[in-house]
Amino acid sequence: MSEQDINILLVDDHPLVRDGLRARLEAAPRLRVVGEAGSAEEALEQAGLLQPDLVLMDVNMRGDSNTSGIEATARLTQRYPGIAVLMLSMHDRPEYVTQAIQAGARGYVLKDAPGKDIVLAIDTVMGGGIYYSAALARQLASAPATAPGYGEGLTSREQEILRFIAAGQSNKGIARELDLSVRTVETHRLNIKRKLGIEGQAELIRYAIQHASP
Repeated sequence: MSEQDINILLVDDHPLVRDGLRARLEAAPRLRVVGEAGSAEEALEQAGLLQPDLVLMDVNMRGDSNTSGIEATARLTQRYPGIAVLMLSMHDRPEYVTQAIQAGARGYVLKDAPGKDIVLAIDTVMGGGIYYSAALARQLASAPATAPGYGEGLTSREQEILRFIAAGQSNKGIARELDLSVRTVETHRLNIKRKLGIEGQAELIRYAIQHASP
Protein backbone atom coordinates (compact mmCIF):
# COMPACT_ATOMS: atom_id res chain seq x y z
CA MET A 1 0.00 0.00 0.00
CA SER A 2 1.38 3.40 -0.92
CA GLU A 3 1.79 6.14 1.63
CA GLN A 4 -0.80 8.41 0.03
CA ASP A 5 -3.85 9.53 2.02
CA ILE A 6 -6.88 7.25 2.23
CA ASN A 7 -10.11 9.22 1.86
CA ILE A 8 -12.97 7.79 3.93
CA LEU A 9 -16.73 8.29 4.00
CA LEU A 10 -18.33 7.47 7.38
CA VAL A 11 -21.85 6.03 7.27
CA ASP A 12 -23.73 5.58 10.55
CA ASP A 13 -27.14 6.78 11.66
CA HIS A 14 -25.83 8.00 15.04
CA PRO A 15 -23.98 11.35 14.90
CA LEU A 16 -22.16 10.62 18.18
CA VAL A 17 -20.82 7.35 16.75
CA ARG A 18 -19.61 9.20 13.66
CA ASP A 19 -17.90 11.80 15.85
CA GLY A 20 -16.09 9.08 17.77
CA LEU A 21 -15.04 7.27 14.63
CA ARG A 22 -13.79 10.46 13.02
CA ALA A 23 -11.62 11.20 16.06
CA ARG A 24 -10.17 7.68 16.08
CA LEU A 25 -9.46 7.63 12.36
CA GLU A 26 -8.01 11.09 12.02
CA ALA A 27 -5.55 10.31 14.81
CA ALA A 28 -3.93 7.86 12.37
CA PRO A 29 -1.53 9.06 9.67
CA ARG A 30 -2.86 9.04 6.08
CA LEU A 31 -6.52 8.56 7.04
CA ARG A 32 -8.79 11.46 6.03
CA VAL A 33 -12.52 11.55 6.73
CA VAL A 34 -13.88 13.48 3.75
CA GLY A 35 -17.58 13.08 4.47
CA GLU A 36 -20.33 11.59 6.59
CA ALA A 37 -23.76 10.13 5.96
CA GLY A 38 -26.59 9.07 8.25
CA SER A 39 -28.64 6.94 5.86
CA ALA A 40 -28.30 4.64 2.87
CA GLU A 41 -29.68 7.29 0.55
CA GLU A 42 -27.24 9.91 1.80
CA ALA A 43 -24.37 7.40 1.60
CA LEU A 44 -25.00 6.74 -2.08
CA GLU A 45 -25.28 10.44 -2.80
CA GLN A 46 -22.10 11.32 -0.90
CA ALA A 47 -20.16 8.43 -2.46
CA GLY A 48 -20.99 9.76 -5.90
CA LEU A 49 -20.05 13.32 -5.01
CA LEU A 50 -16.91 12.65 -2.99
CA GLN A 51 -15.58 9.49 -4.67
CA PRO A 52 -13.83 8.30 -1.48
CA ASP A 53 -11.35 5.44 -1.45
CA LEU A 54 -13.31 3.62 1.22
CA VAL A 55 -16.75 3.70 2.86
CA LEU A 56 -16.98 2.64 6.50
CA MET A 57 -20.57 1.36 6.59
CA ASP A 58 -22.72 0.58 9.63
CA VAL A 59 -24.50 -2.75 9.16
CA ASN A 60 -27.75 -1.77 10.89
CA MET A 61 -27.91 1.80 9.63
CA ARG A 62 -31.38 2.63 8.32
CA GLY A 63 -32.86 5.67 6.59
CA ASP A 64 -36.27 6.77 5.38
CA SER A 65 -36.50 3.81 2.99
CA ASN A 66 -35.58 1.33 5.75
CA THR A 67 -32.53 0.21 3.75
CA SER A 68 -29.94 -1.67 5.80
CA GLY A 69 -26.21 -1.13 5.57
CA ILE A 70 -25.83 -4.46 3.79
CA GLU A 71 -28.42 -3.52 1.19
CA ALA A 72 -26.77 -0.12 0.79
CA THR A 73 -23.42 -1.85 0.28
CA ALA A 74 -24.82 -3.97 -2.54
CA ARG A 75 -26.15 -0.86 -4.28
CA LEU A 76 -22.99 1.14 -3.68
CA THR A 77 -20.54 -1.50 -4.89
CA GLN A 78 -22.63 -2.09 -8.00
CA ARG A 79 -22.81 1.62 -8.78
CA TYR A 80 -19.24 2.50 -7.74
CA PRO A 81 -17.11 -0.67 -8.02
CA GLY A 82 -13.89 1.28 -7.45
CA ILE A 83 -14.92 2.27 -3.91
CA ALA A 84 -14.08 -0.24 -1.18
CA VAL A 85 -16.62 -0.89 1.59
CA LEU A 86 -15.68 -1.97 5.10
CA MET A 87 -18.60 -2.97 7.33
CA LEU A 88 -18.77 -1.80 10.93
CA SER A 89 -21.09 -3.60 13.33
CA MET A 90 -22.03 -4.42 16.89
CA HIS A 91 -22.94 -7.96 15.78
CA ASP A 92 -20.46 -10.83 15.67
CA ARG A 93 -22.77 -13.39 14.05
CA PRO A 94 -21.09 -15.13 11.07
CA GLU A 95 -24.23 -14.89 8.93
CA TYR A 96 -23.95 -11.10 8.98
CA VAL A 97 -20.39 -11.41 7.69
CA THR A 98 -21.45 -13.75 4.90
CA GLN A 99 -24.25 -11.41 3.81
CA ALA A 100 -21.92 -8.41 3.90
CA ILE A 101 -19.23 -10.05 1.76
CA GLN A 102 -21.82 -11.34 -0.68
CA ALA A 103 -23.07 -7.75 -0.97
CA GLY A 104 -19.57 -6.67 -2.00
CA ALA A 105 -17.98 -5.56 1.27
CA ARG A 106 -14.26 -6.27 1.61
CA GLY A 107 -14.18 -6.60 5.37
CA TYR A 108 -16.14 -6.65 8.62
CA VAL A 109 -14.90 -5.06 11.82
CA LEU A 110 -16.64 -4.79 15.19
CA LYS A 111 -17.50 -1.38 16.62
CA ASP A 112 -15.89 -2.19 19.94
CA ALA A 113 -12.59 -3.14 18.29
CA PRO A 114 -9.55 -1.07 19.31
CA GLY A 115 -8.76 1.86 17.06
CA LYS A 116 -5.60 0.13 15.84
CA ASP A 117 -7.70 -2.81 14.60
CA ILE A 118 -9.94 -0.52 12.58
CA VAL A 119 -6.88 1.13 11.05
CA LEU A 120 -5.43 -2.32 10.28
CA ALA A 121 -8.73 -3.31 8.67
CA ILE A 122 -8.66 -0.22 6.45
CA ASP A 123 -5.04 -0.82 5.43
CA THR A 124 -5.76 -4.50 4.70
CA VAL A 125 -8.78 -3.72 2.55
CA MET A 126 -7.03 -0.92 0.69
CA GLY A 127 -4.10 -3.27 0.09
CA GLY A 128 -6.41 -5.65 -1.75
CA GLY A 129 -7.06 -8.05 1.13
CA ILE A 130 -10.12 -8.94 3.14
CA TYR A 131 -10.40 -8.36 6.88
CA TYR A 132 -12.50 -9.71 9.74
CA SER A 133 -12.24 -8.94 13.43
CA ALA A 134 -10.21 -11.68 15.12
CA ALA A 135 -13.17 -13.27 16.94
CA LEU A 136 -15.11 -13.54 13.70
CA ALA A 137 -12.16 -15.01 11.82
CA ARG A 138 -11.87 -17.77 14.44
CA GLN A 139 -15.58 -18.56 14.18
CA LEU A 140 -15.51 -18.73 10.40
CA ALA A 141 -12.37 -20.86 10.29
CA SER A 142 -13.75 -23.42 12.73
CA ALA A 143 -17.25 -23.62 11.27
CA PRO A 144 -18.11 -26.78 9.31
CA ALA A 145 -18.73 -26.35 5.62
CA THR A 146 -22.39 -27.09 4.92
CA ALA A 147 -23.16 -25.38 1.63
CA PRO A 148 -24.53 -27.71 -1.08
CA GLY A 149 -21.80 -28.73 -3.50
CA TYR A 150 -19.13 -27.18 -1.31
CA GLY A 151 -15.61 -28.20 -2.23
CA GLU A 152 -16.68 -30.70 -4.88
CA GLY A 153 -13.53 -32.16 -6.42
CA LEU A 154 -11.27 -30.69 -3.73
CA THR A 155 -9.13 -32.68 -1.34
CA SER A 156 -9.83 -32.45 2.39
CA ARG A 157 -6.75 -30.22 2.79
CA GLU A 158 -7.94 -27.92 0.01
CA GLN A 159 -11.38 -27.69 1.64
CA GLU A 160 -9.70 -26.82 4.92
CA ILE A 161 -7.66 -24.08 3.26
CA LEU A 162 -10.80 -22.76 1.57
CA ARG A 163 -12.39 -22.33 5.01
CA PHE A 164 -9.37 -20.32 6.15
CA ILE A 165 -9.64 -18.19 3.01
CA ALA A 166 -13.30 -17.55 3.89
CA ALA A 167 -12.11 -16.47 7.33
CA GLY A 168 -9.83 -13.84 5.80
CA GLN A 169 -6.53 -15.58 6.52
CA SER A 170 -3.48 -14.74 4.43
CA ASN A 171 -1.19 -17.43 3.00
CA LYS A 172 1.20 -16.76 5.87
CA GLY A 173 -1.58 -17.07 8.44
CA ILE A 174 -2.87 -20.32 6.93
CA ALA A 175 0.65 -21.75 6.85
CA ARG A 176 1.08 -20.92 10.53
CA GLU A 177 -2.29 -22.46 11.50
CA LEU A 178 -1.71 -25.68 9.54
CA ASP A 179 2.05 -25.97 10.12
CA LEU A 180 2.78 -25.78 6.39
CA SER A 181 5.19 -23.72 4.34
CA VAL A 182 3.83 -20.60 2.66
CA ARG A 183 4.83 -22.07 -0.71
CA THR A 184 2.73 -25.17 0.00
CA VAL A 185 -0.29 -23.01 0.82
CA GLU A 186 0.25 -21.01 -2.37
CA THR A 187 0.29 -24.26 -4.35
CA HIS A 188 -2.95 -25.40 -2.71
CA ARG A 189 -4.59 -22.08 -3.59
CA LEU A 190 -3.53 -22.42 -7.20
CA ASN A 191 -4.92 -25.96 -7.31
CA ILE A 192 -8.20 -24.81 -5.76
CA LYS A 193 -8.59 -22.08 -8.38
CA ARG A 194 -7.74 -24.49 -11.18
CA LYS A 195 -10.23 -27.12 -10.01
CA LEU A 196 -13.01 -24.58 -9.51
CA GLY A 197 -12.32 -22.71 -12.74
CA ILE A 198 -11.58 -19.49 -10.84
CA GLU A 199 -9.02 -16.99 -12.10
CA GLY A 200 -8.85 -13.95 -9.82
CA GLN A 201 -8.12 -13.63 -6.12
CA ALA A 202 -11.31 -11.65 -5.46
CA GLU A 203 -13.38 -14.36 -7.16
CA LEU A 204 -11.73 -17.03 -5.00
CA ILE A 205 -12.48 -15.08 -1.80
CA ARG A 206 -16.09 -14.57 -2.85
CA TYR A 207 -16.47 -18.29 -3.63
CA ALA A 208 -14.98 -19.18 -0.24
CA ILE A 209 -17.33 -16.81 1.57
CA GLN A 210 -20.37 -18.12 -0.28
CA HIS A 211 -19.56 -21.82 0.03
CA ALA A 212 -17.23 -22.31 2.99
CA SER A 213 -18.94 -20.03 5.52
CA PRO A 214 -21.89 -20.96 7.72
